Amino acid sequence: MKRLLLLFSLAGAIAANAQLTAPGAFTTAPAEVFPLLDTNTRLDMVDYYNSGLKTASNNRLNGQSVITELTPSSLTVKISDSSSAQVAILPAGNDTVIAVVSTVATPGLDSTLKFYDSTWKPLAADKYFTAPTWNDWITQGHDSSEVMAYTPFMLASIYINPADGVMTVSNNLASFLDEDVYADIAEAIHPTLTYRWNGKKFVKQ
Repeated sequence: MKRLLLLFSLAGAIAANAQLTAPGAFTTAPAEVFPLLDTNTRLDMVDYYNSGLKTASNNRLNGQSVITELTPSSLTVKISDSSSAQVAILPAGNDTVIAVVSTVATPGLDSTLKFYDSTWKPLAADKYFTAPTWNDWITQGHDSSEVMAYTPFMLASIYINPADGVMTVSNNLASFLDEDVYADIAEAIHPTLTYRWNGKKFVKQ
C-alpha cells in the first residue's frame, strides 16, 4: 500500500508541471524509455539512494543497475557496465521539458539525446537541440578532412547541468582511436562543446 501511494504521488507530480522532479520523472517514465528497469525496480533504486545506500538493483538482463547522482532536477543511472542514462528537468515557460541522455560505451562513450513533455509525450529533438557537425568540432585553422581521414564519425558524450542550464558535449575519440593517431589530430578538434538552455532550446556558446 505504501508503494502504491508513493507511485500515485509521483504520478501526481508529473501532472503538476511545477512539481515535476527528476526522480519523479524517472519512476513514472513509460517502459519503452527504460526497458531494462521496471517501475518497481526504479522506485527501489530511488529509495536506496535517498537512504544513503549503494545497493544495486537487478535489471531485466540480470545485470546490476544503480543511481549515481540524484537532485530534484537531475538523475543519473548506471544501467549496465556499458550504458547509463541521465534524466534532466528543464523549465520551458509554463511547461517543463524532460531531457533524457542515453550513453553507451562503443568503446568510447557516445550519447543520444531525446526530449519529452511533462507527460512523457515525445518531442521533436531538432526543435530543442541542433546536433554538432564536424564544422562545429574543428578548431580554427584546421579542416574537417584532417579528422575524417581517420574516422568518419564523432564519439561524444553529453551531460546536462540543470542548475545553470549548461550542456557539455565531450569529444571521446581518444578512447576509440589509436593513441598515436589521435595525437596527430587532437589539435584539430575541440575537447568539448558547450550549450546553454535559454528556456526554449539549447544554444551553442
